[in-house]
Amino acid sequence: MKFAIMSKGDEASNNLVYTMREYLLDFDFVMDEEEPDIVISVGGDGTLLYAFHQYAHRLDKTSFVGVHTGHLGFYADWLPSEVEKLVIAIARTPFQVVEYPLLEVIVRYVDGSRETQHLAMNEATVKSTEGTLVIDVEIRGEYFETFRGDGLCISTPSGSTAYNKALGGAIIHPSIEAIQVAEMASINNRVFRTVGSPLVLPKHHTCVLKPVNNNDLRLTIDHVTLEHQDVKSIQCRVANQKVRFVRFRPFPFWKRVRDSFVSDR
Repeated sequence: MKFAIMSKGDEASNNLVYTMREYLLDFDFVMDEEEPDIVISVGGDGTLLYAFHQYAHRLDKTSFVGVHTGHLGFYADWLPSEVEKLVIAIARTPFQVVEYPLLEVIVRYVDGSRETQHLAMNEATVKSTEGTLVIDVEIRGEYFETFRGDGLCISTPSGSTAYNKALGGAIIHPSIEAIQVAEMASINNRVFRTVGSPLVLPKHHTCVLKPVNNNDLRLTIDHVTLEHQDVKSIQCRVANQKVRFVRFRPFPFWKRVRDSFVSDR
C-alpha cells in the first residue's frame, strides 16, 4: 500500500509525521506523495481540508485519516498517543471506508467562453467584492428570491458544523446527500425580503446564484478565497464525487457534535 502524510507544520505534528513514516516503512509500505492509497493528516481539520484539496483529483483512489494534535476535530479522530495503534491498524486490519458528500461549484462568466469548477468538503461562501451582495437565487431552474446582505454560505453535511452553524444553519448528518444554503446578515424590511431561513436541498436539486448589480464576486472554497470578475452565475449542487475516510473503529457523528459543542467533560 502507498501512503502520504501531511503535517500542520508545528513541531509536535512534524515529530509525529516522522514517527509514523518510519513505522509504516518498517511494515513495507511505500511512501508515494503523487499517487497514495491512503493520506494521513496530522494536525487538525484545517490540515485535513488542505490534504483533501491536494488530492481532490483522485478521490476515487485515495482515502483519508486524521490525527489531531490540537483540539478535537470532526475529521481528525486519532490522538497522538494512539499513533502506534493506528499504524498497526493500517498495516494489519481490513479497514472500512466511509464516504461523505461534497459540494460542486461551477462558476460561469459573462463572455460565455469559460467556466471554473470547484469541489468543497466544508462549504463555499459568496460575497461581493464591494458593498452589499445582491444576487438572484434560483432553485431547480426557477426564481426563488433576490438576496441582499453580506453573503451566502453553501455547505455540505459534514461542513454543517463549521461556518454554517455559526450562521444559524442546521447540523446535518453526513450520510444525507444534501447541501445547505444559509444567509449572512440579510436585509429584510418592507422593500426587500428573503426567506430568512437556511435551505436544505437534496441531491437532485441545483441552486444557481446570479449577481444583479455587480459581477465581481469573492468566492471562498473551504480555506481558499479567490476573486472572480464578470461572473454570470454560480451553480451549486451535491457533487458526483465523494470524499473517502478510513475507519478502523466507530466514530459516531452525534457523539462528535456533543463533544464539540455540548459536553464539558
